[in-house]
Amino acid sequence: MTISTIEPSTALSADIAVIGGSGLYQIQALTNKRSVTIQTPYGSPSDDIVLGELEGVTVAFLTRHGQGHKLTPSEVPYRANIYALKTLGVRYIVSVSAVGSLQEPLKPLDMVVPDQMIDMTKQRVSTFFGEGAVAHISMADPLCPALANILTRAYDKAEIDEGTCHPQATYICIEGPQFSTRAESKWYRQMQADVIGMTNMPEAKLAREASIAYATLALVTDFDCWHPTEEAVSADYAIKNLMKNAENAQKVIKEAVALIAAESPDSIAHNALAQALVTPIEAMDEHTKIRLAALLT
Repeated sequence: MTISTIEPSTALSADIAVIGGSGLYQIQALTNKRSVTIQTPYGSPSDDIVLGELEGVTVAFLTRHGQGHKLTPSEVPYRANIYALKTLGVRYIVSVSAVGSLQEPLKPLDMVVPDQMIDMTKQRVSTFFGEGAVAHISMADPLCPALANILTRAYDKAEIDEGTCHPQATYICIEGPQFSTRAESKWYRQMQADVIGMTNMPEAKLAREASIAYATLALVTDFDCWHPTEEAVSADYAIKNLMKNAENAQKVIKEAVALIAAESPDSIAHNALAQALVTPIEAMDEHTKIRLAALLT
């Protein structure tokens, strides 16, 4: 099934989206599923978007790296992913991401709900704007506090047996796909970063430009490579712990979706673009208006 991205679809729509990272390639409890192929002005998303119901609530699910995990963090088409979700009417995104811990209290199998981010990526286009339209979006609080609060409460409701949940952490995003050197890992700790990942930037920036509330459920898999006694991160080691945590993450998602649907929280993101757009819409040429159509409506 293919739909246009010029106007949001009324028949195919969802308020809530989940972007699944490494280890989360489907939501097992999702029912009445149908795949939607979307083409955007920024190319194709990572994969078809799966629309389904989670206990009666419509949810859009997108696997960030594609089925089969074929895309490196730098290859993920972040703009196409966010634009496609915006086309479906998404107002809330829960991002699920594997991370390494940079602080002793955050242990493998714990979950973290960050409230701050540091962007150390180098090669990724991080905005929808330019080429005929200018916007300067506020990123002082890069993750939606209201949505982050729901994720923390959802963790409590899910009654997870192992690990714990840590709110208010700083997520540092590196380019990858290589893991850090020991010197870099120690430097990030000096920057007061708490967890390290490769995918939440520019995802969070683009979601804010699209006026979508965005928060992260980060799954701790390792201690990166700074720890004097713990094993340095490797893909095998990280994935082993990630698979243990993926089932628990789905329990948290289930509770979070129910809370979002019940409360429809107001977000600092929902009016962010209206406050940031510098170029008047009437001053944009037609090509620019079409390219940004889903964001400007």
